[in-house]
Amino acid sequence: MKIGIIGLGYWGPNLIRNFNERIEIEKIVGCDLNDDRLRLMKMKFPSINVTDNYKNLLNSDLDAIIIATPVASHYAIAREALLAGKHIWVEKPFTSKSDQAYDLIEIANSKGLNIFVDHTFIYTDAIKKIKEIIDKGELGDIIYFDSVRVNLGLFQQDVNVTWDLAPHDLSIMNYLLKDYRVAAVKADGIATYYNHENIAHISVYFENEACFAHFHVNWTSPVKIRKTIIAGTKKMLIYDDMENSEKIKVYDCGVEFFKNEGRNNARIQYRVGDMYSPKILQTEALAVAAKEFIDSINEKRKPLTNGKEGLGVVRILEAAEKSIKDRGKLVELEPEMKQLKLFVK
Repeated sequence: MKIGIIGLGYWGPNLIRNFNERIEIEKIVGCDLNDDRLRLMKMKFPSINVTDNYKNLLNSDLDAIIIATPVASHYAIAREALLAGKHIWVEKPFTSKSDQAYDLIEIANSKGLNIFVDHTFIYTDAIKKIKEIIDKGELGDIIYFDSVRVNLGLFQQDVNVTWDLAPHDLSIMNYLLKDYRVAAVKADGIATYYNHENIAHISVYFENEACFAHFHVNWTSPVKIRKTIIAGTKKMLIYDDMENSEKIKVYDCGVEFFKNEGRNNARIQYRVGDMYSPKILQTEALAVAAKEFIDSINEKRKPLTNGKEGLGVVRILEAAEKSIKDRGKLVELEPEMKQLKLFVK
């Protein structure tokens, strides 16, 4: 397989390294507008070819194009690549508008091409383990999903903090809670330093009104926190990505609510049991993602994080941005499968 990688900045070297290690990859062409970056990549990875014009990649024998450019450029480049007959890998977020995502999915389906959206955390062993715990019913019915992703920087020039940080946790939520359909979103945020919000809180409401999700993202925190709490009717779980070991802790605890007959008040009983931390592997997620991308093309199937998954995250981000601009007004989402035909091959 021959691939091209457009955008060799922060994430580009990691992409080159992981695809360079795959035996299925015969050729890699790196592309960037910055000549210094091209020289550096050629020095670090002598076997790759480089160019400063992405059109050269589209008009070549490459099988797939990886797009690691600013989000505003994702749609135009991805569309050109699909029309040129290339499978595509797009960094998160997939697109800057849901209509763009719908269009790319439709083109890919019509041409029998794959879209892979790099929601990297889905390929971590920690998230796989949490998925396993939830799917076998150990937590019970999910009550809430509460996530904090904060740090000091990095301020982005093209997007606000929700588009930069929230895609990670939104993709995790959508993956873990596939049966919980998002119904509405509201968000609050503030742009302290320039015209992009650097602090934001996103609330997600589901069709199942017994479940709720909340996300706190922030570029101006004195400490780096990557923590998620998932509570169920049976057990609760904490996922702390900053932990080197015991990233996941499952707590056998909960709340039981009893109505007293003949009385207006209720009795609440708290249950506190054991805690355990399941063993997880430390496989590099990007390596697993690269394998999934290649395998999905060779096996002629959609990858785990495909265009539809990317669209799901973009729809929430789009609604959150609209809500922030309208001072936290609730934004209702149309049924996710309104264009079901786009996802039928």
